[in-house]
Amino acid sequence: MTAAFIPPSQRDALTRWLDHLRALDGAAAHTITAYGADVARFLGFMADHRGPEGLRAIATLDATDLRAWMAWERGRGLQARSLARAMSAVKGFVAWVADREGVDATATLSARGPKFRRKLPRPLTVDGARDMIDTVGDQSQTGWIAARDMAVVTLLYGCGLRISEALGLTGAAHPLRDTLRIKGKGGKERLVPVLPAAHEAVARYVSLCPFNLASDAPLFRGARGGALNPRLIALVMEKARLQLGLPATATPHAMRHSFATHLLSAGGDLRAIQELLGHASLSTTQAYTAVDAARLMEVYDKSHPRA
Repeated sequence: MTAAFIPPSQRDALTRWLDHLRALDGAAAHTITAYGADVARFLGFMADHRGPEGLRAIATLDATDLRAWMAWERGRGLQARSLARAMSAVKGFVAWVADREGVDATATLSARGPKFRRKLPRPLTVDGARDMIDTVGDQSQTGWIAARDMAVVTLLYGCGLRISEALGLTGAAHPLRDTLRIKGKGGKERLVPVLPAAHEAVARYVSLCPFNLASDAPLFRGARGGALNPRLIALVMEKARLQLGLPATATPHAMRHSFATHLLSAGGDLRAIQELLGHASLSTTQAYTAVDAARLMEVYDKSHPRA
């Protein structure tokens, strides 16, 4: 199915809905792209399943239509998690259409998506996180690049940043203040405290960097002076984890997971951690309570082995 099979009125409505998300809801660019693709497939399927219809018909679909669409998506290999996201996108679009067309979309909006088990975050231990930062600095023989890599990974762990957020910093961020103003997903801003270790790591990198770090240019640079590619940080962490014997889950994002889990283990407030991470929903942050409980049971089992 492609957007070419979507009736014009529905295609136009999809464009306007995406514009609405982009302008008013502040949705991230990749979210807009994913939702657009999800709804386009849904509309394409319905045009084939029911025949070309007007816009109002989309808001009055029944459970049978939705089950047929979900079965088609699963049949082409879409996993439950992705299908749940697609269902969320479809419901958002249908609710928007129903509001404008003045129709009752209860049947569609009350439909249940597939159940799936959320994967728990896979953080490193405290020692593992520290060893990762130190070992990352040993991967390059070029001093400023080694300092750069250590600075980035220190920000991921010490401030709980996403890799895109760390690499989105500009020269204006240096020297680091006691707090960083970070623009996260959906353009949402948050303030993140900066630990002395992060101050020191970034200051060392800046002192060694051979490029002019203008206030409006990227803070972290590649070997030729351009913006640092996040894949390079992933690669240097991959080399470090192989040396340390850490699992494949020891990725840049795992440093952010480690930040949250270690804060929670130290008695951090869940709401405060939600704010530091920039999660829109507390339920996302609550995943770390399950990780903490799992670690506690692991320690318990080792301390009290069954006979």
